[in-house]
Amino acid sequence: MIPVFHSVAEVPQEFGPCVAAIGNFDGVHLGHRQILSSAAAEAKTRGIRSIAITFNPHPAQFLYPSEAPRLLTFLPQRLELLATTGVDAVLVLPFDSALSHVSARDFVSEILVGALRVKGMHEGGSFRFGHGAKAGVDELRTFGEEFGFGVEVHPAVQVHGMEVSSSAVRAQIAAGDVRRARWMLGRVFGVYSTPARGRGIGTRLLVPTVNLAPYDGLLPEFGVYVTRLTVSGQRCFQAVTNVGTRPTFEGAGFSVETHILDFDAFDLDDSTPLHLEFLFRLRGEMTWPSPEALKTQIFKDVARAKRYFQLLEKP
Repeated sequence: MIPVFHSVAEVPQEFGPCVAAIGNFDGVHLGHRQILSSAAAEAKTRGIRSIAITFNPHPAQFLYPSEAPRLLTFLPQRLELLATTGVDAVLVLPFDSALSHVSARDFVSEILVGALRVKGMHEGGSFRFGHGAKAGVDELRTFGEEFGFGVEVHPAVQVHGMEVSSSAVRAQIAAGDVRRARWMLGRVFGVYSTPARGRGIGTRLLVPTVNLAPYDGLLPEFGVYVTRLTVSGQRCFQAVTNVGTRPTFEGAGFSVETHILDFDAFDLDDSTPLHLEFLFRLRGEMTWPSPEALKTQIFKDVARAKRYFQLLEKP
């Protein structure tokens, strides 16, 4: 794991000069990766370090909590993904009232130049910063001329004719299109959670069904998905997952319920780390006339999921 600094004060004085990229980097999608890898490449050419600067919480969650989008990745996963982009370090700035009122000029002079001694910046064209997000890449270029650092603005990455952005990825996932989301992310979309409490789970799972604990991040649209469940970062299972309220059963309530196909008993408790990846959407959620009709459909869902994995394993 690369060094992670959780405030400007934690950055060693000898860290700079460096090349930086700033962003929320939610999802660390292909667009983010292009910007960050370019920053890392420039730093390597210059013989200096590179750094990704991000925020926690997401600024929208602090400024507009009722309107903020559900996140693709929480900070621990975001840091793991950022570490794979080639940058040498990550600076996580606590986003609070004080930081939200820092002007663009002060952000550049005090943090980028004063603390990090930035020599190069890499950003996307939609980048905004400073109090009220009043400054953009044009202002950043002007500051670069004044303070002596270069600015490279990257065009948006296009995948299958779609412009990649965090909001675009969220829209695809919210619509249940985990395939297009995978194209934009450059990896399978997944969530990290733990087993649900109060489900009668003991220390040994002896039935092939796992329910996820309540999850605050983004989940796909209600429906049935081919999934892959990794337990404790070690054991990986093929699965089918239902996201929704199970309307066939009155009062069942919302759940993310995963049925393991290649089941084998394993240790599980309320704190066991789970990673659930959404590979393919089988169908939307439906109300069936009877539990028997639902059971018949489940057999069909399982058969389609097994076929999916068979095709996936073919050379």
